[in-house]
This record gives sequence, C-alpha cells and structure tokens, in this order.
Amino acid sequence: MKKLVTTSAKFALVIGFALGVGFSADTVEARTCFKKAGQGTAGTLAGAKFQVDEVLLQATDWGAWAEWMATGKTSGYDFGKRKYRCKKGGMGYECYGTSTICKK
Repeated sequence: MKKLVTTSAKFALVIGFALGVGFSADTVEARTCFKKAGQGTAGTLAGAKFQVDEVLLQATDWGAWAEWMATGKTSGYDFGKRKYRCKKGGMGYECYGTSTICKK
C-alpha cells in the first residue's frame, strides 16, 4: 500500500508540473522566440557587426529596428546575445551573425 501511495504522489507531482500547477500565469505563458541570422559588411569590424544587428532586427520587425536605431532599445522584443563569425574581405570586414529573439 505504501508503494502505491508513493507512486501515486510521484505521478501527481509530474502531472502537476506538466500542467503548470504552482507556477504563475506569466511563467506558464509561452514566449514566442525565434532564431534569426544575418550578414553585414563594413570598413570596420564594429561596423560589420552593427550591420548584422540591423539585419536581424529588420528581419524581425521594422518597428523594432526603428526603435533600436533611435533609442538603442527594443521594447517589444528581447534582442538576445548575438554570435558573430567575421573575416576580412570585401570592403573591409564581413560578418555573419545569429541571435535568438523573443517577443515580450
């Protein structure tokens, strides 16, 4: 009987977590996240990375890009950490970058 009660309690705990019991509605609500990639070219390394950031936001939401250009913020999105792979070439530097962007 004790084994049955223990097994039932474990099962209830697993089901509770699966259904989000014990979490606030904000935690359970799924955020929309997506991975974006872009390419940028500029005379400087910093400029090429900046071009990548622009492309990532433009591919997400032109309003978010405009806000970021004007204020440096993206109030509707979490513009996550970017990863860049850069090399000399073309007009100076060419970078490829990726980021996971989440809608708030």
